[in-house]
Order: sequence, then structure tokens, then C-alpha cells
Amino acid sequence: MWFQRMELEDWFDTYQYKIEYDIGESAVKTLGVGDLDIDLNAILLRYGYHKGRPDLRDIIAQFYPGFSPEHIIVTTGASEANFVIAASLVKPGDHVIVEHPNYPSNYEVPRSLGCDVDLFTLRFENEFRPLANDLEAKITPQTKLISLTHPNNPTGSKISREELQKIIDIVESKDIYIIFDETYSDMDFINPLPPAATLSPKVISISSLSKSYGLPGLRTGWLATKDQDVLNTALAVREQISIANNALSEEIATRVLTEKDRYVDMAKQRIHKNRDIVADWINQQENFEWVYPEAGVVGFPRIKNHVAVEPEKLYRLLAEKYKTFVVPGRCFEMEPKHFRLGFGGESEKIKIGLNNLNKALAELVSY
Repeated sequence: MWFQRMELEDWFDTYQYKIEYDIGESAVKTLGVGDLDIDLNAILLRYGYHKGRPDLRDIIAQFYPGFSPEHIIVTTGASEANFVIAASLVKPGDHVIVEHPNYPSNYEVPRSLGCDVDLFTLRFENEFRPLANDLEAKITPQTKLISLTHPNNPTGSKISREELQKIIDIVESKDIYIIFDETYSDMDFINPLPPAATLSPKVISISSLSKSYGLPGLRTGWLATKDQDVLNTALAVREQISIANNALSEEIATRVLTEKDRYVDMAKQRIHKNRDIVADWINQQENFEWVYPEAGVVGFPRIKNHVAVEPEKLYRLLAEKYKTFVVPGRCFEMEPKHFRLGFGGESEKIKIGLNNLNKALAELVSY
């Protein structure tokens, strides 16, 4: 097949509805319709605006100083935003650099479009921080697009403002675009970066309501850029895929973003409490280690080298016997001893899930 299934999504399909303790999810606790206190009875289920509802785009534009609603396209999740941008900017044979590890569609989409994809791998030893000099060394005359995600999924790392500006200076000098995935920016509570699209017309920011707001089922995301050519082409691409957005989702998204601070505050309280729980657990472990995630709601621990265990057996035993979910490193094309650990759920379930992880490891190592 031209397009390949993502191992990450195959893993979710296999286990996510069969477990009780989810410590692999990459979002804060999912909300239900009843949590939102929104009456949807008056919503007409008609085709919507192709760029997204004007009032919703107006709200989103306010998050990007100097932007207007005309600089925003609301999409079916950040995944569609990522796809339409890639399809707008690259063609078969172009060189694309993707920060790695990352959500797999960031590299699978340009691969499927016939591009030469080069992974710019973040290193555990460098606390998963990207360095502009390392990135620049990968640029070729055929490079058309660079994809970055910060705060990062699955590592929780942050790029510094200095390194981001260095990268922007590089791409501007070489006429390269950046997709900057900022889905976790609302979970960055200490010295957050400005929206990357406001720093350069060569940067397209994407985000969504899935992670920080606990609303992945809405499938509502957006892209933001002042490059009119990119906006026009991206709109043409999305009209071939989804035409417009779900009317119910847009109504909910508009109401939620009107009260953005309330939802972000809820996420902040949950993250601070649960990240401390995981950090305390890690500090007591002889068999696991991690880089402390500065932002977001996930970390990327690894099994230490001295532990004689086959990682895949551990993750499957954990899911099948202990009903506890983590995401294997192979789902991000990383060394299998890494796994994604999420701490956006209920605190007591996280504690049980971490205890189950210890139990599953002890069961395998004892054989």
C-alpha cells in the first residue's frame, strides 16, 4: 500500500478498549458531553464554512498576536492540519526533516506522499532537546519542509526560544517551511514560547482541542499562518478530504474556547499533581529511568540496560493480564526499551497502573 498504518494506532486499536488503567494516553482526562453543560438542540446539521466557523476562527486568531480570522483554518483535528500542510508544500522526491520521536503521522504523511524523509532524532543524553546546529546539518538543497513538535510528544521536552529562533533564521535564509505542532502549548506553564507562527511567515502553527482540553473525540484542530499561498492551497486540499467541519464539534469548540482559562486551569491542576506522582515513582525505581517532562502530559521512560527483559512481552503482559496500558517505543520508531507514559488521567488509577508495571516486570524477570 502507498499509505501505511501507524503502529501507534494499531496498538491503540488492539488494547485501548480492553484495559482499566491507562498510563499511556497523551491527553488530560477525557471529558463527556455532560461535563460541558452545552445545549446542542438548536444546532443545524448543515454543511459548515470550509475554513471553519467565523466566530470560532475569530476566537482562535486571538491566541496569535497580530493574526486575524483570515489566517486560521479549522480542521478535523491537528492530524488533518498536518496532512493538508504537507500535501500543500511538498511533492515526491522533496526532502523533509521530521523531529523524532514524534506523533507518527508527522513522518508517515510525507513518506506516503513520496518524499525523502529524514528523522532528526532527539537524544535521551541531551534531555530530548533539539539543537539548531544538529538540524542544520541535515538540510540539503532539496529540503522543503521541517516538522517540529514542542512541547514534544512523547518526551515532554521543550525547545528553547534561542534554539527556535536559530532554526527560524536558518529556514528563512533557505526558503524552507516549518510545521510547528503546538498541541501541548497550553500545558506549558513556565516561560511558554510565543506561538511559532507569529515569529515568521515561514512557520505554520497547528494545534487542537484533543490534548490540553480532554476533547479528542471532537476531532477539532486548526492551522495558523500568514502565508496566503499556504492558506489557499491548504484549503483546496482539505476540501478534497472533509469539505467542512462537524457542526456539533464546532459549536462545542466555540463554547469551550470562550472559556479557555477554565479548562486550562483544570488541566494544570491535574498535570501538576499527577506528574509529581510519576516523578516520585521514578525516583524509587532501579529498573526504569526518564527525562523529567518539562511540559505536556507525557514522558518517555526507558527500561534500564541491566534489566534482562524483552520489552514487547512486558507491554503485552501489562495490557493483557494487568489491564494497564503504555505505548511501546517501537510505535515511535524508537528503541523498544522506551515507552510512552501518560499522566493526564485519574490519580488513583495512575498509581495502580504504575504498581502494575512493577508487577509485570517482576513476573518476567523472575522467570
